Amino acid sequence: MTEPERDVYGAGGEVALLEKEVAELLGKPAAVFLPTGVMAQQAVLRTYADRSGSKRIAMHGLAHPLVHELNALEEVHGLRPERMTTELRQPRPDELAAIPGKLAAVMLELPLRDAGFVLPSWDELIVFAEACAERDVPLHLDGARLWESTPYFGHDLAEVAALATTVYVSFYKGLGGMAGAALAGPEDIVQEVRRWQRRLGGNLFTLLPYAVSAREGLRTVLPKMGEFHQRAVELAEALVNKGFRVFPERPHCNSFRLFAPIPPPSGARWRPADVPGWSWTEVVVTSSTLQRSVSETVADFAELLDG
Repeated sequence: MTEPERDVYGAGGEVALLEKEVAELLGKPAAVFLPTGVMAQQAVLRTYADRSGSKRIAMHGLAHPLVHELNALEEVHGLRPERMTTELRQPRPDELAAIPGKLAAVMLELPLRDAGFVLPSWDELIVFAEACAERDVPLHLDGARLWESTPYFGHDLAEVAALATTVYVSFYKGLGGMAGAALAGPEDIVQEVRRWQRRLGGNLFTLLPYAVSAREGLRTVLPKMGEFHQRAVELAEALVNKGFRVFPERPHCNSFRLFAPIPPPSGARWRPADVPGWSWTEVVVTSSTLQRSVSETVADFAELLDG
């Protein structure tokens, strides 16, 4: 077995091999590996803003930068997020059209985690991408879980990515890598993101462990995404038959929200639901989930109701 070659500050070695692999998978001219997705998306959105002369970025009101990043777009980069909607679904072209004036970019999170891992249909995604093109504004995909989304779309990664100018993907979620993300797109944008990576302190002396684990995930876990989605569908149906509720009713990817008619169990990752006396949690199907039968997994959840 050949020993992995170390990069130096993110250049060369396994990192370069990973970037090439990701660019080919997504059908983009270039890709850059960064230690975090937060950094990747700040860098590309700042790049779009600097190029356009506009600080305004259209996104869903539950998008990751608005919910989990302590207002970094505003505080660090002076950007101005424009919310297309806050409903538990993907935004529509008419909601984008309702935002007047010049936009630097439009960001679409696929799937939208904080709305319940929801995706648009393939036709809806095409129409939305066309609306961005007609407005002459670049579409950026927050694809932290894009790997998990292709079974629902019925189209491969390159076909999905072709609808957008740039795409961010994560390696530690569905792929099970140690950490890290990649930003893929046109060569000139990727080069500018590399400059922002340096400015934001993302050039670790070596990114070797993260690149190796990311490539391993692409090799061993990515081919299982269809199985993950099918198991999520089977689990959701079985859990509903046991008295739970799920959202979406038929999961769009390997993850969904599970609702139980009990208060949040202590010591578990359950939260109070909007309905008094109910609670909810996220169910994420991974390789370890496939090692147990649907009935065994459902039985574990059913113990909560029995208790």
